[in-house]
This record gives sequence, C-alpha cells and structure tokens, in this order.
Amino acid sequence: MKLSQLKVPRGSKKRPKRVGRGRSSGHGKTSTRGHKGQKARSGGGVRPGFEGGQMPLSRRLPKRGFVNIFKKEYAILNVRDLERFKEGSKITPDFLVKKGLARKRDRIKILGEGKLTKGLKVSAHAFSQKAIERIKEAGGEIEVIKC
Repeated sequence: MKLSQLKVPRGSKKRPKRVGRGRSSGHGKTSTRGHKGQKARSGGGVRPGFEGGQMPLSRRLPKRGFVNIFKKEYAILNVRDLERFKEGSKITPDFLVKKGLARKRDRIKILGEGKLTKGLKVSAHAFSQKAIERIKEAGGEIEVIKC
C-alpha cells in the first residue's frame, strides 16, 4: 500500500452542524436555540456554576482545613536519578530542566534512594541527610541554593 492509495473510511468525517441557513435546512429560524429566554439571546447564557439564583453547590458545602499559602513545593529527585550523568558533571536546576527531570519553576530536593557511583557536583534547594551521605561517599560535592 502506498501513501497515495490511502482513503478516509466512509462515515468517519462528520460535517459540522450549519445553523441559521433557512427553514429547509432543519436548523433554520431559531437555529436550534428554542424560543426566547436567556440562552436564546446573543451573548446569553450563564457562567459556570450558576444555578439560577439558588445557592450554588460550591457555596453550600462546608469548607474544612487550612491552606498554607506560604508552603514550599519541591520537585523530588532521588540519588539513583543522578546516576545517568557523566562523572564530574555539574548538576544544577537549569541542567535538570534541560534534561526533562524538572520544570523551570520547581525547587529541587534530592532524596537518598538508590546508589550513586559517580562523583557529581550537585546544586539543589534541599537535600535529605541520606542523599548528602550518598553523594559524598561517591566523591561528589553538594551546594545548597538559597531562595
């Protein structure tokens, strides 16, 4: 089979509904909006969550707990994730973003799960005690980034 011989199966492409094109189209006159009312008007309709003036469900339900707006979120990496890099590499947050292990806005925390056999210079925002031990045992260095 060649690329030029490919065909779209019948019935797989549905035509869009063409409204407001006359009475004989089946979608003429009111254009599938019904008669009058808020949803029939141009620009009409209600915002998401609006229940016609009734107290919305999101406001009826009790709120519980506490949300700390100052909480610091970390992207977690284990020592075993650093094993893939070459001996003597300098591991920084920007380097990890480039390699796809973290996102640009993430703070990085290194945890100590797994083994590390290469000496790496690792810069991150936080380290667990076990991670510090594993990196130093392998002959590497750590640098804590202040933020």
